[in-house]
Amino acid sequence: MTGHHQTLALLLFSAFVAVTLGITTWVSRRRHGSAEEFYAGGRLFSPMENGFAIAGDYMSAASFLGVTGLIALFGYDGLLYAVGFLVAWLVVLFLVAELVRNCGRFTLADVVAARMRERPVRIAAGTSSITVSVFYLVAQMVGAGSLVALLLGRTSEAAQVWTVIGVGALMVIYVSLGGMRATTWIQIVKAVLLLGGTVVLTVLVMLHFHGNVDRLLLTAAERSGHGKAFLAPGLKYGGGWSARFDFISLGLALVLGTAGLPHILSRFYTVPTARAARRSTVWSIGLIGGFYLMAIVLGFGAAAVVGPDAVRASNEAGNTAVPLLALDLGGGEGSTGGTVLFAVVAAVAFATILAVVAGITLSSSASVAHDLYASLRRPRAKQRGEVAVARTSAVGIGVVAIALGLLARDMNVAFLVGLAFAVAASANLPALLYSLFWRGFTTRGAVWAVYGGLIPAVGLVVLSPVVSGSPGALFPAVDFQYFPLQNPGIVSIPLGFLAGWLGTVTSDEVPDEAKHAETEVRSLTGAGAV
Repeated sequence: MTGHHQTLALLLFSAFVAVTLGITTWVSRRRHGSAEEFYAGGRLFSPMENGFAIAGDYMSAASFLGVTGLIALFGYDGLLYAVGFLVAWLVVLFLVAELVRNCGRFTLADVVAARMRERPVRIAAGTSSITVSVFYLVAQMVGAGSLVALLLGRTSEAAQVWTVIGVGALMVIYVSLGGMRATTWIQIVKAVLLLGGTVVLTVLVMLHFHGNVDRLLLTAAERSGHGKAFLAPGLKYGGGWSARFDFISLGLALVLGTAGLPHILSRFYTVPTARAARRSTVWSIGLIGGFYLMAIVLGFGAAAVVGPDAVRASNEAGNTAVPLLALDLGGGEGSTGGTVLFAVVAAVAFATILAVVAGITLSSSASVAHDLYASLRRPRAKQRGEVAVARTSAVGIGVVAIALGLLARDMNVAFLVGLAFAVAASANLPALLYSLFWRGFTTRGAVWAVYGGLIPAVGLVVLSPVVSGSPGALFPAVDFQYFPLQNPGIVSIPLGFLAGWLGTVTSDEVPDEAKHAETEVRSLTGAGAV
């Protein structure tokens, strides 16, 4: 890429960083230091504001870079990611949003521990939430590295490393200084920028093909080298039995995983009532639905305009398809229009990564402080001590995410997020649904549900082609691959539900009927909700 691309993209990105740091500084001066302010922004956001913030949290680098890249490379099979991410919100709307807002206070563990022995449940749920958050953060860091590689023409490995470190440092600043209120406003600004950029690119793609969708799809199929197979199922998941099971596993993870993502669940606590939480979800579904429809157009547009070979040449995993599409639509390399459009898209993508990592880091640091620290230190740690621990833990989580992001920098970001969804659906969702809907659920059942999904999910990923035994693995030179699927959801999700049931039926604990009745009334009516 030319120096003009680099300079303009960096200037736009610097402007976004300056604005968001200004928001963070402004909020930090107004904060009261309470846990409610740090974790939930004082519960002062409107449904529309929170809906935009949820959409900002959800529309990550996996969506903007990863999903469009997979569609550009694999056509119909890549489109399945967009469908899975969107359908998942129906599960959140109908099963989770309102009940979680009524039952919890700051984290997922608040809901699960409402009628259990708190210490073991909080430790289990906190551990799981941190694990899911780290998986998700790694994907964002990989997206940051891919963009830098494209901007610098892969000339500097050190530049990629320092950019990932810079993203990590900024997310720690956002979280430690501004808490949930600053993070929410950053998400709102980012959602508006991302949706605006996506609309512009979609309009340009449709103008390029004179509004003819058939021509767009046929051109994409022709340039793909696969012909009509590009527009039919099976290009990525149509090989042997393992590929077909991988597809089922991915679908389960995407559809069920959203309801177990800690940084999404924590968003429902930033509004004053359960009704506002439900309306927030409706707003987010509309925004996210429109975004994914446009992402599908951009994916096929990248295949038709740029071509899969050029996308692979830039980034093997397809993470740079949208910036390359912007460059071509603006007039190509060296043109003023191409330079400007490429720079805008690159800056928006950077903003997307920064905003999402801030939200995930906040939810994971809240789990460390509110669940692990409060449980291990003493039954009820002082709130100011909790907030101090949350700010400190943000640094540690950032360091881990940076290290793993550098290790996995050649993987597709949507694929990496699929792993995070699988862990969330395996460990968090069974415990959450059982605690909300099963009268006889016990403490042992809750702990077993979490660990019974978490340990198999992470273990199967370690033993899968993702880590070793394949050219695109984290460690391609070694081979300890014993599990043939890339996504563990088809095995680990049922195991999580089974472990929760088994732990409950083998427990000697007598379920507290009074606590269950209290939780049920609170979840359905909001009476007594914080």
